Amino acid sequence: MWGNERAFSLPLWAALLVAGGAGAVLDAGFPDRDWWYLAPVGVALMLLSLLGRSLATGLLVGLVAGLSFWLIHIFWITLYLGLVPWFALGGLESLFFAVGLGVTAVVLRHGPQVWPSAWGRLGVVPVVVAGLWTAREAISAVWPYGGFAWGRVALSQSESPFGPLVAWVGLSGLSFILVWLSALAVQVFREPELARTLRTGIAVGAVAVVLAVPAWPTLQSGEVRLAAVQGNADAGLFAEHAPGQILQDHTSATLPLIGQKVDFVVWPENSSDIDPTVSEAAAQVLDYISTEMDAPLVTGTITRPDDTYYNSSLLWEAGRGAVDVYDKVHPVPFAEYMPDRAFWRPFAPDLIDLIGRDYGIGTRDNIFDINGVLAGIAICFDIADDQLVHEMIDDEAQIILAQTNNADFGHTDESVQQLAIARLRAMETSRTVVNISTVGSSAIITPDGATLDSLPTFTAGAMVQTVPLSDTITPAMVAGRGLEWLVSGLGLAGLALCARFDRRQRRR
Repeated sequence: MWGNERAFSLPLWAALLVAGGAGAVLDAGFPDRDWWYLAPVGVALMLLSLLGRSLATGLLVGLVAGLSFWLIHIFWITLYLGLVPWFALGGLESLFFAVGLGVTAVVLRHGPQVWPSAWGRLGVVPVVVAGLWTAREAISAVWPYGGFAWGRVALSQSESPFGPLVAWVGLSGLSFILVWLSALAVQVFREPELARTLRTGIAVGAVAVVLAVPAWPTLQSGEVRLAAVQGNADAGLFAEHAPGQILQDHTSATLPLIGQKVDFVVWPENSSDIDPTVSEAAAQVLDYISTEMDAPLVTGTITRPDDTYYNSSLLWEAGRGAVDVYDKVHPVPFAEYMPDRAFWRPFAPDLIDLIGRDYGIGTRDNIFDINGVLAGIAICFDIADDQLVHEMIDDEAQIILAQTNNADFGHTDESVQQLAIARLRAMETSRTVVNISTVGSSAIITPDGATLDSLPTFTAGAMVQTVPLSDTITPAMVAGRGLEWLVSGLGLAGLALCARFDRRQRRR
């Protein structure tokens, strides 16, 4: 064991207590509390709880930290779905957390011996630790069943001074930087032979260097005037309402806008509960809105071509109907479809049977050409999917329309957590993002992350604004997923060296 490592190792019971508290601290860095400065503190506490731990006890500490964080962070699931789905999803994500922190314990234990100089320990170990954290986030964001991209450390920074960095490095890169700062602070703490002023200078200097990176400049290529309508519709999964009520709610909220000049109107996900591509009555309503507003309408509905259900967004023009369609590419497993239904049903048949409709996975591109304005379309969970965001920018989207339906989550943290993702996407892509919900949180966010307009939750209303368009390509969009692969690879390579060192030590 390296140097004074034993002096920094907590008893297992104390490490478990610190890990449990660290999960709660990390969650406090996210909306609704949004105390963003606590997110790196929570990460640092988790790393402190791992000092001196083996892989086995590191897995246990990681599991406790993961359960503490996830069961708080996604408690909103319980509002309508109850305790079983909440604990199942929280438990699955906690297993990822356990593996990630378990292997991190190996690096923290053996890294100082693999890279024995003080500058090696300070320069390499934090990079490997941050790379492993980023790799764990990247894997859980895409697997299994398309993954769950919630809870990434970067998502806590939508309104922090670190937020603009996302334009340079993307969400995975921002997570890497935040964890690197936390790991560097912990590693500095483990270097008592260095003068206190030097250790303080290293930690403060690293933060200062990161914050000194300027915001990526946005060049406006044009502007568009739009109306985004929140109908305050009871559009929840288990809501009981008369057919057409949700469509009526959004129609009613749009009627006061007639006479205002806009280039297009945006309604949220599921804003037409009757498919206008098969219902003449619903089509007449959309025709009326498009005619009276003298503008195309982007709306959400459920379509069923060829006996497969899709969560769809329609570009509707009066007299022409749906001139373009986007079907959601990332339907949410265990909510919008039930993967491996026969396997999972015996565990909770009543809950599994609640998901009576399985949505298909869309194959269309996520771009609408709205009278010459190229709009990227994201339906609900799509906004958390890095690949879909890269695809819309690759297809030259000038603005992002993020349609969502948060009615199932009431006044919980879910809608503001999703809005935080939308805000970071605005900065990451240098695009205006229109986050429009059935009930909130709805807001128009400019490319610098500022809120141009917003609506109170559970209130019918509309945002009518002239917003900038942009064809700027940020470094994050140029790099694509490459930076994520790079830092994850550094973490895994460092882990391999530490594991090899551990095997040699055991043989000796």
